[in-house]
Amino acid sequence: MKLKLTAGLFLLFLAFIVTARTTVIKFDLKYEFAKGGEVLLTINDTVFNNRPAIRYHFIGRSTGLTDALYKINDEYETFVDAETMLPLKALRNVQEGKYKSYNITWFYHKVDSIYSLKKGWEKVPNNLTDIVSVFFYYSHFYLKNNIVFDQPLTLPCYQASKIYNISIKNLGERIIKTDLGPINTFALSPLTEKGKLLKRSDALLFYISKEQKIPVQLEFDTKFGDLIAVLRSYKIDGIEQVKKLK
Repeated sequence: MKLKLTAGLFLLFLAFIVTARTTVIKFDLKYEFAKGGEVLLTINDTVFNNRPAIRYHFIGRSTGLTDALYKINDEYETFVDAETMLPLKALRNVQEGKYKSYNITWFYHKVDSIYSLKKGWEKVPNNLTDIVSVFFYYSHFYLKNNIVFDQPLTLPCYQASKIYNISIKNLGERIIKTDLGPINTFALSPLTEKGKLLKRSDALLFYISKEQKIPVQLEFDTKFGDLIAVLRSYKIDGIEQVKKLK
């Protein structure tokens, strides 16, 4: 089964960088010619169960026309093992239109099990990711120079209290023109179900800078028009990094 992409999941694809320092990234979401939302992603080193870990904290909110059409107020927090990049604990607190959901899940990879507030104990596939950690996992182990997959790479993923397979295809290198000048990127295409908002299963593209593995631009072909995510600010330990993306 392919992963069903919801409006909140649009925002989650912004959460894609590989770093272990205190990092803050801000994006503006533009719907056609109007601002459609804001995304804030904070990443920092931490310790979880006495092991080195990385915390990913994501907040995404709709604004303007998008807010009027489909209100989004989402929060995701995932702790991953710093070595395996697999999730240890994940929080999901979302409001998308009339839909609301809250859940916390703990991952026990040695016994291929999870425990969640909603469902209790469940057996799961080996090396299960969640919807935040799957892109960090992919970037850490598979996104390297001169690697292009002819076929999508499929990974097990936990999202919205369900287990799916998510397929990510590396389309190769692209040069993206930005206000900072041209940036060399990898173009990635997650294959999804169309769902309520996407026109087709390959209606999502996002571009990751080759050097820093930082999202540069994200494009969504929705039934309501084009939605584009534009990088506004990228800081490490409080120091602006945008000019270092070239």
